[in-house]
Amino acid sequence: MKWLAKLIYFKILGWKVVGNTNFSKHSVKKAVLIGAPHTSWHDFYIGILLRAVLDIKVNFIGKKELFVFPLGWFLRRLGGAPIDRQAKENKVKAIAKLFQETNEFRMALAPEGTRKKVSKWRTGFYYIAKEAKVPIIMFTLDFENKQNHISAPFYPSDDVEADFEFIHNFFKGVKGKIPEYS
Repeated sequence: MKWLAKLIYFKILGWKVVGNTNFSKHSVKKAVLIGAPHTSWHDFYIGILLRAVLDIKVNFIGKKELFVFPLGWFLRRLGGAPIDRQAKENKVKAIAKLFQETNEFRMALAPEGTRKKVSKWRTGFYYIAKEAKVPIIMFTLDFENKQNHISAPFYPSDDVEADFEFIHNFFKGVKGKIPEYS
């Protein structure tokens, strides 16, 4: 399937990967991966193709209501893990626990939390990485240049403002599929 993903990603769609492409095979077995800007459903298949091209295992979480047969079977096969968003438990701690339960877990998510334009990102990804003591790896969904730029692993510090400035600067000027939502 890797050859098919490469054919679609590189040849048919004309995308490219730049930046840190070796993180998965060598040292980073656990990380929070954030992709932005998340402006369209097209981001999902670009992400699926990207992980196949890089030959890495990547997981994602979704609301438990999505994980019913037959869609639930398909989402689990893609690396999905259901989460109960209505429960009273601390979501950050519950998700961070997923990192402790396995030797390899890379969780991808969109920091905006939606495909619409937002003025402020959600912060859960940051606190999950801190709680799980794993790095954040950023990747762009740059439809203007048809590329995914992947960052080096970044470990959150105790300076939240400086960390978010660093993270936002990585995505500065990147345009999603729907540019006005970027």
